[in-house]
Amino acid sequence: MITGLSGSGKSTLAFDTIYAEGQRRYVESLSSYARQFLGLMSKPDVDSIEGLSPAISIEQKSTSKNPRSTVGTVTEIYDYLRLLYARIGVAYCPEHNLPIIAQSPEKITEKIEEELTGMVTILAPLVRKKKGTYQQLFKDLNKEGFARVRVNGEIYRTDDDIALERYKMHSIDLVIDRIETSDHSRIVEACEQATKRSDGLVIAIGDDGIDHLYSAKMACPVCGLTFEELQPRMFSFNSPFGACPECKGLGIRMDFDHELIIPDKEKSIADGAIATYRNFLDGYRSQLVGAVAEHFGFTVHTPIKDLSAEQLKVLMYGSPEQIDFRMSYKQGQGTWSHKGTWEGLLPQADRLYQQTESDYRKRELEKFMRITECPVCHGKRLKDTVLAVRIANHSIVDVTDLSISTCLNFFENINLTNKETEIARQVLKEISSRLLFLQRVGLGYLTLSRTAGSLSGGEAQRIRLATQIGSNLMGVLYVLDEPSIGLHQRDNNRLIETLRQLRDLGNTLIVVEHDEDTIRAADWVVDMGPGAGMHGGQVVAQGTPSEIEMNPDSLTGAYLSGRMQIDVPQTRRTSNRNITITGCRANNLKGITAQIPMGTLTLITGVSGSGKSTLIYDTLYPALQKAVYNSRVEAGIHDELIFDEEVDKVIVIDQSPIGRTPRSNPATYTKVFDEIRLLYAEIKEAKVRGYKSGRFSFNVKGGRCEACQGDGLIKIEMNFLPDVYIECEECKGTRYNRETLEVKYKGKSIADALAMSVEEAMEVFGAIPKIRNKLQTLLDVGLGYIKLGQSATTLSGGEAQRIKLTRELSKRATGKTVYLLDEPTTGLHFHDVSKLISVIDGLVEKGNTVLVIEHNLDVIKSADYIIDLGPEGGDAGGEIVATGTPEDIAANKVSHTGSFLKHLLISRENVKPAKTMKRKGKRKTES
Repeated sequence: MITGLSGSGKSTLAFDTIYAEGQRRYVESLSSYARQFLGLMSKPDVDSIEGLSPAISIEQKSTSKNPRSTVGTVTEIYDYLRLLYARIGVAYCPEHNLPIIAQSPEKITEKIEEELTGMVTILAPLVRKKKGTYQQLFKDLNKEGFARVRVNGEIYRTDDDIALERYKMHSIDLVIDRIETSDHSRIVEACEQATKRSDGLVIAIGDDGIDHLYSAKMACPVCGLTFEELQPRMFSFNSPFGACPECKGLGIRMDFDHELIIPDKEKSIADGAIATYRNFLDGYRSQLVGAVAEHFGFTVHTPIKDLSAEQLKVLMYGSPEQIDFRMSYKQGQGTWSHKGTWEGLLPQADRLYQQTESDYRKRELEKFMRITECPVCHGKRLKDTVLAVRIANHSIVDVTDLSISTCLNFFENINLTNKETEIARQVLKEISSRLLFLQRVGLGYLTLSRTAGSLSGGEAQRIRLATQIGSNLMGVLYVLDEPSIGLHQRDNNRLIETLRQLRDLGNTLIVVEHDEDTIRAADWVVDMGPGAGMHGGQVVAQGTPSEIEMNPDSLTGAYLSGRMQIDVPQTRRTSNRNITITGCRANNLKGITAQIPMGTLTLITGVSGSGKSTLIYDTLYPALQKAVYNSRVEAGIHDELIFDEEVDKVIVIDQSPIGRTPRSNPATYTKVFDEIRLLYAEIKEAKVRGYKSGRFSFNVKGGRCEACQGDGLIKIEMNFLPDVYIECEECKGTRYNRETLEVKYKGKSIADALAMSVEEAMEVFGAIPKIRNKLQTLLDVGLGYIKLGQSATTLSGGEAQRIKLTRELSKRATGKTVYLLDEPTTGLHFHDVSKLISVIDGLVEKGNTVLVIEHNLDVIKSADYIIDLGPEGGDAGGEIVATGTPEDIAANKVSHTGSFLKHLLISRENVKPAKTMKRKGKRKTES
């Protein structure tokens, strides 16, 4: 276990050194030809590493938002299901529900003997529901020696005068033989003759007089629907061989919604009711719609709500009636008229979307579209012929729609023939082992068809573990990056047990972690420190968890032993003003009503998959956006949203990085660099030279070094070797040209300013209020060690999260902002969590409402109010188990969170509620 302060060098040691060297050694063992296709890793700056095993890393990654990615595809279980269905699946006709199996005459005979007794008549279908008289056919059959035919269900002799109406549908079957079922060889011979005559079809009629249809081909014996040989690719919704042709395998469609095109029915067309028309009065569209209105008996000044159902239908969907369109040019230079039809607003929007080649225009039109279920496959993603392939009366989609626990039970109790069992044994073993691992880590409630983008952080983390370590490899070095992220304490115990099983197989696990339970479960702990950034990078202590506890130099040990702790607040803020959202029913929510006290720190807790993200990010956040910003984003199903006081801003501070390029850095993100550049532009030397603030930007021409375009480094691509970055010879890594660097403030150039740590910058720029305020917020959250120009790509998750918080803290407070935070303790040490709580308190003290999804008990015990969801995950969750202060939750016997919170709140008699702030005003919106 590697632990320590955020930024102390844990990930550098685990991933950039140990794992990187393991990868490098493996890649170097490959041929030079193979190496050119791999992104080679540069040799870590380390003297030697001994005892290194083949390494696999499981890093922090956000969940895939690709709509094609599901739990089944991510865990590779769906790949094995496709193989299973291709090998032992039985195809059925989607229309007639008959099994479609290619059978030899021998097989057909066996089926006939199995299903019929006594005398049996064998027929060959020659004509199936076709028009004609067929006189010549009867003559030819008679010449060939066949005595009887069945025409439209009646038996005739071939030498009879059979008169058929030319323009009616007819069915003609040739009677091959009438045989006892005991005469095996004669039935085989009759079936062979029938298949030759009828292109593979045989009809057998027993004593019951019912037709029994058999096919020698992969085709439906009734409608003739043919099937090719089953292949795994036919069951993939990412392949044209299996995907529904309407939705291309997505299961959903983007369709224009009339509610979005005309959002306000109180308005008239002239008042701007049609949202897709930016300016109705400008252009020919006003005249076009005006002519439609006149033709159908209303005007452009009629409110939409006053239109009849027929008039609204015409406006939205068009009409085939001929309309007189009279158009005039803007300047009145001429007019023209024509007769034509009106296509309708919805078809018009769809046509424009298909025709435009502008990405911007497409994005604009997509604002008026909604995601709907595919009308052809009904969300099942596959062709109907593929969905008709079954095993044990279940299609592949039926299986993926089962919960993982039910799916595991299905495969454990499946009844197969001996031949099918032999074919499927290995595939079933792989499927069952993967399902079992998912169930062991508490994901038994998920379905394999669940899209990856809808998973919570905890679910996604455990699925990645299932993919990587479900194979139960031995002798491998696993490097894991905070596997406990997003996991409830109850789920943590399951995770720790899984990691122990992996260790017991003979593997080595290196885990970067801050979770107390996981650290205590470790065999060996390496504590990094003593500080962060330039103050860290040393091994402060190492040993067993008990040895770390007793080490006086270890900050981690101080928190584990209780010498240091995050105190429970002496008072809890209360409020009689609430944000209330009622009847929430999205995903697994059970029609719950959540009441969030305004001006407080409210935490949403619960086991993984209990519905926390659905409530806050899928329902409350879009509903707030709609109410505050009039956004078109569709919120999860709910009844109404009620404010007891006005909200002017809604801000999400999530786990995404602050920038994805080396050009992004803390100075640019927090906007402190804008103030520094303005300061340099005010220096006398800069004014004399006519430099503006843009001169001091490394992103635009003028002041930057053009040799490296402001990067400070030049990338040299090497074949067979990693890309090499060398310092720019022109600017020596400073990013700026010589003239720009000549402008100095207190002896420091703009490049020197970027190279400063926050602490150093505070000493130099502390006299400038706008700069000082922004730097102070970085210091307040414990980021004094990071450099202002440090690349965003080198920042840890905890550092990036806190930089986002500082940006909000530095803004002028209105006291009417709602902040939504998603697990802000990601990557934070106990000591960093203490600072984070102070920062969040700072936001609340300004009168703002802060809503946090969190599992960290130190943050939970510091909350003013808690909404605990559960009781379990998936379908067994989605209910509010408990609400109230942390003490109320701890006293609740049903709450899993309360059972873990109880031991942290032992001495709480002295905690008093804070004074309630009363404000007037109430606002209500309906969804």
